Amino acid sequence: TLVYMYGDLLSNVGAAEKVFEYLDREPAVRTDGTRAPESLQGHVSFHNVSFSYPSRPDRQVLKDVSFELRPGEVTALVGLNGSGKSTCVGLLERFYEPQAGEILLDGAPLREYEHRYLHRQVALVGQEPVLFSGSIRENIAYGLGGCGEEQVTRAARAAHASGFIAELDSGFETDVGEKGGQLSAGQKQRIAIARALIRQPAVLILDEATSALDVESECAIRQSVLSRGRRTVLVIAHRMQTVENADRIVVLEGGAVAEEGTHAKLMGRKGPYYRLVQRDLAE
Repeated sequence: TLVYMYGDLLSNVGAAEKVFEYLDREPAVRTDGTRAPESLQGHVSFHNVSFSYPSRPDRQVLKDVSFELRPGEVTALVGLNGSGKSTCVGLLERFYEPQAGEILLDGAPLREYEHRYLHRQVALVGQEPVLFSGSIRENIAYGLGGCGEEQVTRAARAAHASGFIAELDSGFETDVGEKGGQLSAGQKQRIAIARALIRQPAVLILDEATSALDVESECAIRQSVLSRGRRTVLVIAHRMQTVENADRIVVLEGGAVAEEGTHAKLMGRKGPYYRLVQRDLAE
């Protein structure tokens, strides 16, 4: 028994070392901001932003990028793989700091905002969202204390998830399994969108977050997202059908803004966006 326990002890010591190693890490991005206003409009401005990843400082991923995300509007960010779309998201979430330029939220630099406040106000839903072993309810309300039944139900309805949840034997108490393995890709995306919406963020980022949904579900989610006040929405998608109804489309090419405007306006120019649409139709 002692020998068996000794093996377990060594295993746990190894795991604990890794945990403490993470806890002792000093963040490369400063988190000492104090700004936390009671209300936030959600107006985002990229001003001449240039960025290179720390692992490849000699290669600029973004080059003098400038565009705006306005409250009450859906802005779509499009471009080929490697054009810098996800990098813009990473900078807006303050996973990194730009080497040049500034990102402003309601006119103030992101670094001035209190760290937790910023991440409550800017919600991100990715293509492959992380769900945790537990019930659907626990995943939607994850990290929120005192979250009521009505809030969870409303968020699920807004994410177009209440339909499939009602069909499950245990409803909101259904266990999603390890990493959400008991749900389909589309169902996981709906749960993740509900988890973002329940926080009522001022800025919502959907990074390929509806890629596994059908067109009808995608349209329903878009309508519910836009109907909740003057929220700023940033959509990143490869499927052109997803972005053509956006209020504004920003086209990135080689890490720089190639053009921006509405779908009709950009199609009329027959530039980079037009070529992306033609390529999408051909595929």
